[in-house]
Amino acid sequence: MGLFVGLDIGTTSAKVLLYERHGKIRGQGKATYTLLVPEPGRAEQRPEEIMDAVALAFRRAMASGGVRPEDIEAVGVSAAMHSLMAVDKDGTPLTPLLTWADNRSVTQLAELKRSGATAELYALTGTPAHPMSPLGKLLWWKENMPELFETAARFISIKEYLLYRCFGVYALDVSTAAATGLLDISGRGWSDQALELAEIGKERLGELVPVTEVLRGMKPDMAEAFGLSPGTKWVVGASDGALANIGSGAASPGSTAVTIDGGGAVRRFVTRPMTDPEGRMFCYPFSEDRWLIGGPTSSGGIALRWFNEQFMGGALPGPSLRDAVRAHPERRQRRGRHHAAIEPGQPGYLSLDELIDLAMTVPPGAGGVLFLPYLSGERAPYWNPDARGVFAGAGLHHGRQHFVRAVLEGVLFAVNDVTETLSGLAGPPERMLASGGFASSAVWTGLLSDITGLRIDVPGSYEASAFGAALLAMLATGALDSLDEADDRVGILRSHAPSDANRAVYEKLYPLFKDVYRRLEPVFPELMSMQGKV
Repeated sequence: MGLFVGLDIGTTSAKVLLYERHGKIRGQGKATYTLLVPEPGRAEQRPEEIMDAVALAFRRAMASGGVRPEDIEAVGVSAAMHSLMAVDKDGTPLTPLLTWADNRSVTQLAELKRSGATAELYALTGTPAHPMSPLGKLLWWKENMPELFETAARFISIKEYLLYRCFGVYALDVSTAAATGLLDISGRGWSDQALELAEIGKERLGELVPVTEVLRGMKPDMAEAFGLSPGTKWVVGASDGALANIGSGAASPGSTAVTIDGGGAVRRFVTRPMTDPEGRMFCYPFSEDRWLIGGPTSSGGIALRWFNEQFMGGALPGPSLRDAVRAHPERRQRRGRHHAAIEPGQPGYLSLDELIDLAMTVPPGAGGVLFLPYLSGERAPYWNPDARGVFAGAGLHHGRQHFVRAVLEGVLFAVNDVTETLSGLAGPPERMLASGGFASSAVWTGLLSDITGLRIDVPGSYEASAFGAALLAMLATGALDSLDEADDRVGILRSHAPSDANRAVYEKLYPLFKDVYRRLEPVFPELMSMQGKV
């Protein structure tokens, strides 16, 4: 009985989890890497640092479970979408890896919108026009680094780089390729129209393969670095978003998954291509009978971390955490399983537990303080890179506990905005499943139920993308008969139903949240012009 590995290459860390066939975790490892922000609008990473982190995460996972290389049946790969880097003919990086958060191509995308080409491109590719897309990154390189653009052998994602280093092939699954803005979602091949716009040939991109493509013959030096056997089968896998649906029990059409880690997303599988007439939702092919539709938000846990780092590290006015919780013990709700601290390791920063405890010392609605969590612009449903974070309604009587609660609620208001848009396109969800770091908090997932008015189920494994990658590896190697069967292997840890009292508060506050955005939307570009854009 071999073990199946889920490798998830995320925005800030690589995670490796070892699973038995029925989902029991036998070992796990994690290693972090740096997100570089050298200038406003840029968000880059070092490819070699990520490779080192992947190898370290593998070794840690193998050691934690006492697992031998020959115990591994197959590895499934999940990776964050929208990354892009240039390499030479030998596969050597010529640039850093540009992540989904890189907004440098905002000018090029604005020009594309003015040309009137974006509506037709969206209908063809299912990718809204936004600087996150590799199409925008290519347009930026073409305009600002023409020599690099002309001489680079290929433009690839972090997944292709990993697989090239391990197997010598630039394999790219259609699920991840769809998020580039360069794939024809109906024909599942590179779009001639999009390639012509980017002035690039398909031979300079990845080699398209199904999500269940199996690779064999790992290079011996890479196998040694990862602690694996060279004969270990690797399944190319899919994007982290699609695999989060599978790993959280939302593989079947009708179920909706919500994931909140650094950012957030709401996604659902459907049985045919389904684009939004207003261009607010993405639509990506996954398999022959499934397409993934939904929308991402740019700020999730990263907004809470930002507030923690900038405003909770010192002796700020207001009650201490201990005094605040002691004064309101009835609001100290039961937490879920252990939460990892989100602080950067400096004295004075609070853990996620402590931040949520502090937020719960004030009633729902944060005393009338609203937070727009658009610290890095916003993607769905507005696709506005100029949007920015806002606290509204603050008064002298408000303390930091109100602002923490406003951040928690603001992130979920943004998620609800996407949920409503998706429901308008594909119908109300039959069930909603939560995954990502926020799912470790019973309080935060309970708030999501109150704000959306929906029942929220929380699977037993919060690392849904990694589990989804492992389940896809099982499917590709015959250990799983169908994707529908994958839902049966996901256990539910807890469920939440909305509180009538809390729901009444949020039904009044949520429309105000959207109204604040609408009123400030014309102001954001001017504010951005004063912050120094790339």
